[in-house]
This record gives sequence, C-alpha cells and structure tokens, in this order.
Amino acid sequence: MRSYLPARCLLLALSVVAARAATELPGVVAAMQATVDAHEIAGAVTLVATKDRILHLHATGLADVAAQKPMTTDALCWIASMTKPVTSVAILMLQDEGRLSVDDPVAKYLPAFADLKTPSGQPANLTIAQLLNHTSGLADPKPAATRSAKTLPELVKIYLAEPMQFEPGSSWRYTTSGFNVAGLIVERVTGQPYDAFLQERLFAPLGMKDTTFFPDADQRGRIAHGYRANPAQGTLVLQSGLGPNGPIPSRGDVPPLGGGGLFSTASDYARFGQMLLNGGSLDGRTYLTAAAYRRMTTICTGDLPTGYTKTKLSHVLGWGLGVAIVRAPDQGVSAQLSPGSFGHPGAWGTAAWIDPTRGLVFVMMVQRSNMPDNFENPPALAFVQSAVAAQDHP
Repeated sequence: MRSYLPARCLLLALSVVAARAATELPGVVAAMQATVDAHEIAGAVTLVATKDRILHLHATGLADVAAQKPMTTDALCWIASMTKPVTSVAILMLQDEGRLSVDDPVAKYLPAFADLKTPSGQPANLTIAQLLNHTSGLADPKPAATRSAKTLPELVKIYLAEPMQFEPGSSWRYTTSGFNVAGLIVERVTGQPYDAFLQERLFAPLGMKDTTFFPDADQRGRIAHGYRANPAQGTLVLQSGLGPNGPIPSRGDVPPLGGGGLFSTASDYARFGQMLLNGGSLDGRTYLTAAAYRRMTTICTGDLPTGYTKTKLSHVLGWGLGVAIVRAPDQGVSAQLSPGSFGHPGAWGTAAWIDPTRGLVFVMMVQRSNMPDNFENPPALAFVQSAVAAQDHP
C-alpha cells in the first residue's frame, strides 16, 4: 500500500487546488491584485456568495507588510461601522419577540432620556428607530471624549451630557452614538451583556466563530495590520496606534460598541449577509420575521438628504434601520448594484453589500485608514465591478 501513498497525496493536493479554483473568480483576483500593485491597499479578502453557496473567496496581498506576512482568508479585520447592521438585527429580533418596538421612545427603556432636550428646549422624545436611521440628533462626541467609559451605561451618560445636534427627525446626520445606545437597550431588555446576547442569539447559531468585540489570543494573531496611503510617495505606511494597530479591546476595559466595535472575517460576515439575502433566515432557522426584515431594509428617511461624506451621494442613498439602501444607482459602486441593494461599509475600508435582485452578497475586508468614500474608493469599485462582470458574462 505504501507505493500508492504518493499518488494519493497528489490526488488530494489536486483536489484541494481544484476546490480552491472553483471558489475563485479570476476577474476578481486580477482586479484586487491590481489594487495591491497600485499601493491602494496592502491586502484584501474578497468574498461573493449566493443565498446558499460561496462563489468566490480569495486573499490578496499582505496582512503585515514589514513581516511580508500574506493575507489569509481567515484574517480578522476591525469592521468598525459594519457592526451597525448587526445591532439593528439584534433590536429587531427583540421586536419580533414582543419585548420592544422600534417605534417606542428610548426613555421607556432608559429613563434618563426623558430629560433630554432638543436645541429648541423641547423634550427630545427619541425613538429607537431614530437611533438606527441617523435622524435622532443625539450628540456624537469624538472618541477622545468617551475614552474613559468602560461600560455602555457610562458611555451613554456622556452622550446625555452633550447638547443635541438637531431636532429629531428634522435632518439626517451619520451618528454612531445611537447604535451604542441601542446596545444598552438590548442589555436592559434582556438582562444580558450586549456581547453575550449577540454571541448566544446570532453569532453562534450562524456559525460566526470569529466575530467578536474582544478577540482571543488566536484571533489576535490573525488581525490584519492597518495602513494609510502616502500619495506623495505612492506607498502605504503603517498607521501607528489607531484602529487595528491600536490596543486590542479586552472585556471590562471598553464597552461592546454596537456602533463600531466588532472584529470579523469575510466568511463570518458572509453568513450574516446570506441570512439577510434570504430575508432573515438561514439553514432552516429564522432570525427575523418578514415584517422585521422589511422594516430594516425599507427606506425610512423620506426625502431627507443622506449619504456618508459627499453631498453628491445624497440622492443615491436612503436609509433603513442600520443599513444604507441604494435608491438610484449612480456613480462608483452604486452603479454596479441594483436598486434596493443594501449594506454598510466600515471606517477602515471594509464593506458588505447585499443585492437581492442579483441574489448576491459582496464582502470586502481591507484595513486602510484614509480610504476615499466607500462608494468611490478604487478597491471597492474594482471588487464589485469585477464580481458583477463575472456573473453577467461568465
């Protein structure tokens, strides 16, 4: 039997190569390599999925430039604001159970909000939905002002001490604080720490084994380094002390931030995306009812100008609960997505978009701090454009 062992090993190796090739779209691989070669990013993990299978999963470039450590498909990235859709799902799960309503006043669960006043001196009467669609007007202090908070109650107390930005519902302004308040509401309603609730009710059932606010020793070793571009020299520079290069959060030192605290992998977040692409269910388990899913993924900001940082995107995006929704595809990434597509990017270039019309989930994990707008940055555009082309012209 020994004489057959090399042949068996060869067949096994060939089968591994074939399986890998079957889950890689060559056009996406080439497009992402070009962005690495152009020093737009150090490395990336890209994933394209349907409702029930992975079409593409590939790691490009480096996770650590100095050590020449390759990016791997199980690399962890700080996904920052890609946490927001997760928080919205948590809230809507509790609504499905009859434990709250997104139309409830925040003060019903956090009594200190009853004393919150608008800029005109009127009672704020914030609703949970306004927290999740960026129309609350709640104060959103800079990180330096909130660094002392070790729990969500301590953090929310800081928000309440600051003046509101505008009358609730009268405007739209991207506001991370609202999602951290939502995390505290989950704690008050369930009696569980926010991170424990997510682990028990969402991450473990979905098989998201590497999604966490507080990476363990193994996960810390897989966190990709973060870089910033140096346009003058056409290079990437390690971003010292910020984001993924800063102190890795530990439980008890910082709160579980529902507005931007999660670390995750492309494969993990794709599971979350597939659940949403399936209308709130996956593998026979329902996470959101049809009504909750519609509430999350339907524009609820009316005609208010919305976007991220550029006013020319205001007519392109509307907002549901925790997700940006493509109202009318225009330039950049939005031109590649169908109307009604939804998702969320992160501050360090990560992004996930769900296109129900095409039946696709797009996930990109990169770690670059001074990335251009997420609808226009070259890596995101190269990824989605090449992935869509592979489906339209196989």
